[in-house]
Amino acid sequence: MSENADKAKRDATGGEAAAGRPAESGTGMPGAGAPGGGAPGATTRGTAPVQGTAPVEGTAPADAASPGPVAAPPPAPPGSPGFDSVTWHIWVAQQKGPRWQQAQAEAAARAQASMARRVRSAQPAPIRTVTLVAVLVAGLATAVLLGDGVGPGLLLAALPAMVAAYVSARAAGRTIRPWTVVWSLGCVALLAVPALRDSAWPSTLAVLAAVSPAALALHGTRRWPGVLLSPLGFVDTAITGVGWAWEGVRSRGGGVARTRWLPIAKATVVAVVLLFVFGALFASADAAFADLLGGLTPDISVGESPFRVALFLVGALCALSVARTAAAPLRWDRVSTTPGKPRSRVEWALPLVVLNLLFAGFIAVQLAVLFGGYDKVLERTDLTYAEYARQGFWQLLWATVFVLGVIALALRWAPRGGPGDRRFVRVVLGTLCLLTLVVVASAVRRMDLYVDAYGLTRLRLSVVTLELWLGLVIVLLMAAGAFGGRWLARAVAGSAAATVLAFGLMSPDGIIAETNVARYTSDEKIDVEYFRHLSADAAPALDRLPEPQRSCALIGVRDDLAESEGAPWFATSLAQSRARRILDARPVTATAHDCVRLGLYGGRSEY
Repeated sequence: MSENADKAKRDATGGEAAAGRPAESGTGMPGAGAPGGGAPGATTRGTAPVQGTAPVEGTAPADAASPGPVAAPPPAPPGSPGFDSVTWHIWVAQQKGPRWQQAQAEAAARAQASMARRVRSAQPAPIRTVTLVAVLVAGLATAVLLGDGVGPGLLLAALPAMVAAYVSARAAGRTIRPWTVVWSLGCVALLAVPALRDSAWPSTLAVLAAVSPAALALHGTRRWPGVLLSPLGFVDTAITGVGWAWEGVRSRGGGVARTRWLPIAKATVVAVVLLFVFGALFASADAAFADLLGGLTPDISVGESPFRVALFLVGALCALSVARTAAAPLRWDRVSTTPGKPRSRVEWALPLVVLNLLFAGFIAVQLAVLFGGYDKVLERTDLTYAEYARQGFWQLLWATVFVLGVIALALRWAPRGGPGDRRFVRVVLGTLCLLTLVVVASAVRRMDLYVDAYGLTRLRLSVVTLELWLGLVIVLLMAAGAFGGRWLARAVAGSAAATVLAFGLMSPDGIIAETNVARYTSDEKIDVEYFRHLSADAAPALDRLPEPQRSCALIGVRDDLAESEGAPWFATSLAQSRARRILDARPVTATAHDCVRLGLYGGRSEY
């Protein structure tokens, strides 16, 4: 009987508890819980209490935010009572864990957005057979045509590389744009300078300068980072191009691909054998034909084999590099440059206004000297005529270079609040550019005075050309400030290439000889010893000097031509051929001993 009473009591208690539970979502039955059961008096997330009921005291509704896990309090720090080293180190490691993971994630994000990843080229298309053949031809042409000297052979050796680049670009689906044509023609013109001029220094400068338009033509970049960094892309493609070519060779190792290159290889071998056999027979049969054949083909000895092999590798690698660049160039235009923090007008303009006032004061002094005469200035400064002109030129040249740096920094931190700030920047920097142009003119005038007194040399002509190009850059900056500067980077690069091209085509050694010969006819002052170091480009002008000055001036040209005697046509420049004709018509009659005895060879200064 007691058991029945206990059972009835438990049923009554369960019914009261069930009446206090809310209905569960998805059921019409009060007290139906989720699997696993729920706490009494609490609603499951996403449900509402049954109308007419209230949550059990001490519980929260289902839509209330549940508090997160309570962070463990830090243990006692070192040096305090109750410090436990093991507990402390475990707590420190737990605290560092999230920060370390966050730092790793940030480092990965930075690596993903790094410049190297942004400018990385796309996957190139497989190399074509024509490109492989053009690369091999470029290597052979370099080994054969450039082993005896640099002349027309340089341009001929570059032609197969241009074919390889064109075929690779077409295979990649790239189209020819107007700027690509401009840069390509500029590169070809610069490579043609060694074919026209004998002097090594303008020819070397032209060859080095040809790298920039070639890089711009292949990369197609237009912004400052690309213009400055695109030549470095050849280093990357020279490395990746080897693997690219090797994959192409491996893919043609058998199967259908062999039917394409094997007949060409067989025909080439047969043609070479026929040319060698019948060429040797005809050369033995006729002396005139043997002489013609000797002038057309290089004379390669066994001792030159390592040198020729090195030239072959260099030529093939250069051709492969330009072909790989044309197939998938580095994307330099993705390099982003952030402008500096804009300054206030006063903070930005005060230094520039002071600099403008300094330039204006210097120009005022120059005008006073121009109208007052140099004699008074020389008396006050205790300088000679040459010292005044020479010293001032170098200072003004460096001033022009520094002004370009000042303008670049000023544009970085210029105020950019609105149209008023833009006009203000244009006025301040435009004034500085105008004053700098006057400084450029003053520097060129000083060098002109110095040349009138002491003649023209290579160094003097070079630095004047550099000063004139800097003046051209100042003009381009002014035009960019007035009409926008999207074209400025390519215009500066194009002006540099055009200046180098004009410098080589005008024949610096010829200009030096012409200027000094004209000076000799007017005041009979001449440095004959200096002419010994000029190239064959100076021969036409030096040929107009009277004897013995003419022979003493042409001794160096005669000796240089004797060393290159027998060079094939592709290693002989147009200037060398012209100088040989001049010396054959009027040979040199004096010796170096005669020139010393006559006092024509004396001490001199390079500058």
